[in-house]
Amino acid sequence: MGSRLRFTAFTLLGVGVGTYLTTKENPVLKEAALEAHRPPKRKRTLPSRAEQLKALQSGDVFDVLIIGGGATGAGCALDSITRGLKTALVEGDDFASGTSSRSTKLIHGGVRYLQKAILGLDFEQYRMVKEALAERAFMLECAPHLTRPLPIMLPVYTWWQIPYYWAGIKCYDLVAGDRNVKSSYYLSKSDALERFPMLKGDALKGAIVYYDGQQDDARMNLAVVLTAARHGAACANHVRVTDLIKDSNGKLCGAKVKDNISGKEWQVKAKCIINATGPFTDGIRQMDDPSVKKICAPSSGVHIVLPQYYSPEQMGLLDPSTSDGRVIFFLPWLKGTIAGTTDTPCEVTHSPRPTEDEIQFILTEIKNYLNKDVEVRRGDVLSAWCGIRPLVSDPNKGDTQSLARNHIVHVSGSNLVTIAGGKWTTYRAMAQHTIDAAIKACNLKPERDCQTEWIRVEGAQGWTPTMYIRLVQDFGLDMEVALHLQQSYGDRAFAVSKMAGLTGKRWPIIGRKLHPEFPYIDAEVRYGVREYAMTAVDMIARRLRLSFLNSQAAMEALPGIIDIMAEELNWSDSEKQRQHKLASDFLALEMGLVVNRVSREKIPINLNDSEIKMYKKRFEIMDKDKKGFISINDIRRGLKQFGEEVLSGEELHEILREIDTNMNGQVEIDEYLQMMSAIKSGAVAYSRFARMAELEEQQHEKDKSKTKISVERSGGGL
Repeated sequence: MGSRLRFTAFTLLGVGVGTYLTTKENPVLKEAALEAHRPPKRKRTLPSRAEQLKALQSGDVFDVLIIGGGATGAGCALDSITRGLKTALVEGDDFASGTSSRSTKLIHGGVRYLQKAILGLDFEQYRMVKEALAERAFMLECAPHLTRPLPIMLPVYTWWQIPYYWAGIKCYDLVAGDRNVKSSYYLSKSDALERFPMLKGDALKGAIVYYDGQQDDARMNLAVVLTAARHGAACANHVRVTDLIKDSNGKLCGAKVKDNISGKEWQVKAKCIINATGPFTDGIRQMDDPSVKKICAPSSGVHIVLPQYYSPEQMGLLDPSTSDGRVIFFLPWLKGTIAGTTDTPCEVTHSPRPTEDEIQFILTEIKNYLNKDVEVRRGDVLSAWCGIRPLVSDPNKGDTQSLARNHIVHVSGSNLVTIAGGKWTTYRAMAQHTIDAAIKACNLKPERDCQTEWIRVEGAQGWTPTMYIRLVQDFGLDMEVALHLQQSYGDRAFAVSKMAGLTGKRWPIIGRKLHPEFPYIDAEVRYGVREYAMTAVDMIARRLRLSFLNSQAAMEALPGIIDIMAEELNWSDSEKQRQHKLASDFLALEMGLVVNRVSREKIPINLNDSEIKMYKKRFEIMDKDKKGFISINDIRRGLKQFGEEVLSGEELHEILREIDTNMNGQVEIDEYLQMMSAIKSGAVAYSRFARMAELEEQQHEKDKSKTKISVERSGGGL
């Protein structure tokens, strides 16, 4: 390690030891060498979106215009601006709105790729794994608040596999070298069950534990964008490229863009244009040249989120060989458990959706690993999402049929620089290779070499692992909230806390929760607008991660979030309604609410006669006016009866929608029986409506025994 650091130090000052000695003797040369590796100072305040749009509309010629605000595009913007190149980035939707927010959340080299490299003597795969492991270490260092080392258990069920997997994982450590996170180790059966109590113990022989990294992917993507913006890059989300502009020689010199928020259109001039659009790579390539063949072979990967009790908080699980040969991870993440992923060819779309078949596949595979105390229920799926992985064939090679295992950088005849393929972990290296190619192809003049190996992202500069204590002591925040703010915002958590509203309680003093089950607070919505959130979907999906953790909870918190955003962005009542509709559709279609509802409807009613009689009685108690259905007013009355906080009309509708399968604004007896059947079978884990019906029956029986009045008059206890 020491020799590596000494070599790096020498390289920083020149090209080798000789240069180092020369610059050491000559102060002028030494300062020049240091200047080549000194990044520009970052701005103290983050430019607003309006200021970013003004910079894009100034008419100035940018050195680099990057299309795409995912991980790769953001990495390109940070690399470019810190080399001293005048940089712009536009994203048609929101930063990380595509694949970059829908990953497995792992920062990894790829254990399975190393296995293929060794067994197939494939040097290209080996090199890809080695690069990814080096980048894994970089990500853990540059964003300590958004990343963490995560031990992952590989359970072994036959004796001969123990030395096989142990050797393979040790090779993984060896390839990482001095950039390894922590060393892998073997666990006996008893130790494995102690570390992962939910694991099925039958036939278990032992386990191998190795380390990879884990991240909050959307906030990591955003942190890179914000870091680039503070260094001077003009970055704007919801700005779509509508056409590319070429000069008289057929070379690209700019792009026509449109602000999807205001509708305004203008041109951005640039010496070089980079296509970093992930699954939409071919769309920009064909905008440049309609005759080019498509190179993207999109593949969908579905993940689901289950309750925290499905996995220990500090240990993940890897299933290396599922029933159809795929790999499934089972990982703790933000107080939930992520399971996935699938791998299915798909069409490119802006709104990928999970399917019931893919969800059922993941649940079936999980059942093979968990003990009998953990009943894997369809109703425990809190959220489900689909991401599109942009596998590509290499246009630099004659044979474009075979898919590239790593990322590719291609420069077209008009100098469109396309970066495609790769994975989240290697975003920084991909960006470095892309900017290198852009400088060469477009004859750009950077002021310095690549800086990104030494740059910490937004929030990391003043972060410490015990910073949350200061947040609790200085601001009077709940400790769970303080920990969350520290992990999501790093040293910017103090700026977020200053925006928090008073709770009106003795403790915590500030920080009104957006949902009682999660540590997200009001201040995060206000701060999220300053982080360029322009829609309710931007907020619930990528500034807060609520939609990914629990889509129903996100739906419940949505009205309050929209009210705060309306204050910040001056939304009218009609715009608030439009935002609610768009966000509701997003949660229903892209975050799994629709498939959750459909899965419940498919379940036949499996109640016995006594259960049906009991539930009919509860229904009649709730239906005070004997209408034959239950309305919003019945729900409001029931909540008030039990001393619950009076909910808004929208929140009452959310409770109704849990059970109103035909969407007519009222609950019929067959819908109620269907819900109770789904709860019995495990397709639904919990329903507030069902719980309220149970409490009303209990209250009804108490009142009946006290007053001995008829059921007809009691009307559910009133």
